Amino acid sequence: MSDIVLRTEGLTKDFAGFTAVSDVSIAVRRGTIHALIGPNGAGKTTVFNLITRFLPVTAGRIFYKDRDITRERPAAIARLGMARSFQISAVFPHLTVSENIGLALQGRTGKSFRFWLHESTLDPLDRRIEELAEAFHLSGYMHTPAAALAYGRKRALEIATTLALDPEVVLLDEPMAGLAEDDIDRVAAMIKGVASSRTVLMVEHNISVVARLSDVITVLTRGRVLAEGPYAEISRNPAVPEAYMGTGHG
Repeated sequence: MSDIVLRTEGLTKDFAGFTAVSDVSIAVRRGTIHALIGPNGAGKTTVFNLITRFLPVTAGRIFYKDRDITRERPAAIARLGMARSFQISAVFPHLTVSENIGLALQGRTGKSFRFWLHESTLDPLDRRIEELAEAFHLSGYMHTPAAALAYGRKRALEIATTLALDPEVVLLDEPMAGLAEDDIDRVAAMIKGVASSRTVLMVEHNISVVARLSDVITVLTRGRVLAEGPYAEISRNPAVPEAYMGTGHG
């Protein structure tokens, strides 16, 4: 099991009698890009929220590197080496690109961000801030408030701040949502670069991106695992396109 960095066993979530996720077992291998796909209402984001403990588990267990994290708090999970981004950009809009990345880096060290001090107090972090900005094509926007960035660059900044936590496993919740075609290609290349040294678990609706990036795909429908495997195998499964005829939210 040493190559399995994240796994769930029988993961289940009930909401007042409605079962949103039922008996979901997945295993994410170290160093891969693993995608969760499915129609709206399939339970993809709920699975993400359960794994990162933003929602309590009704039944089942979650393991990170063979450690049971089913009852851990979200902050504790982040400290173990797992970080996530969200469908909606979670950066601080009135802080600059440099300040957003610096804040994330300081969060990793456990130090508070002291807004009232001179920017020279960030000197020890400057090199890493510059490295992350360059990796995500943000070097020309260091002093630009996040609110003034184009949407695609905001998404890039969010991934950069997620990586500032230096996680071993990165969870990306619909990283392509709302992006123009040029931005999709740019962010996809960034995710591929991230995966060169980390494990990525992502929820994504853009099937062409999933096909291009993913090593393994888990298809969810109505809160259950319908199919799992590489894209070539999943694309030949007649049950998968049928599942996408569903409607709802999730």
